[in-house]
Amino acid sequence: MGACYASKFFRMDPASVSIIAGGARRTALEARGLTVNGVHYPVRVSDAEQAGAYADLILVAVKGYDLPGAVRDMKNHVGPDTLILSVMNGIDSETQLGEAFGPDKVLYCIALGIDAVRGPDGSVTNTKEGKILFGEAKNPIWSEKVKRMGRALDRAGIAYEVPVDMIRSLWWKFMINVGVNQVSAVLRATYGVFQSVPEACRLMEAVMKEVIRLAAAEGVALKEEDIKEWISIMSGLSPEGKTSMLQDVEAGRKTEVEMFGGKVLELAAKHKLQVPVNETIYRIIKVLERRAGF
Repeated sequence: MGACYASKFFRMDPASVSIIAGGARRTALEARGLTVNGVHYPVRVSDAEQAGAYADLILVAVKGYDLPGAVRDMKNHVGPDTLILSVMNGIDSETQLGEAFGPDKVLYCIALGIDAVRGPDGSVTNTKEGKILFGEAKNPIWSEKVKRMGRALDRAGIAYEVPVDMIRSLWWKFMINVGVNQVSAVLRATYGVFQSVPEACRLMEAVMKEVIRLAAAEGVALKEEDIKEWISIMSGLSPEGKTSMLQDVEAGRKTEVEMFGGKVLELAAKHKLQVPVNETIYRIIKVLERRAGF
């Protein structure tokens, strides 16, 4: 997703965007740039160690286990007026970023409907750009930060919405990720499998229903109709599209299972609720990780 959004800002103004990186990652990005849908973008790379190079906006698009490193890389680029937007999975990244840089710099965010897939050569393809949902926790009236972010996304041509209740939207996306990401990884299933095989969809729904019960315990009003909304969105995604967790499993990379199933089990223990489907899926994915050397 980071590559897709960077390419949009690059098309708006090549000088407006850079990727913050250090070490081997910086060397690799400087050598190859980004390739999105067959187009090469020689995006500038900013040295993580360069002091005082403050950004107006930092869009965080890393795996959950890479967030501590990203925070270290960002520290020299967060200035008095920097806004931070995380398109990461899970429900904790905004809290962690707020603890590191101040909650006043962070807006809640989810990315919805984007089907970006990374190839073996590092290039990215996607057929659906989707949209970003962002805002303060509550948005009955847009704050100046929200308006400022909206103007930036407008200029880059990135579709967005500002929900009135952003926390509910965050949990809705969490429900989706816990369901479709994890089940797709276990079944090795593309979106097309969920679109055509009822049993795959039922397994995904069973996982999501357990998240709905946890959300209620946390004071968040999800409902089963929210699952139907996701299925409607998923029906429009490329049948060959793959979730990020399926891509990780196929490539032998570490997954974000701790952000998904791990968080579900943590909250279930907190509220003394049973989540047997999630527990089973979590254990299967942990086995896949162990077999991959993690």
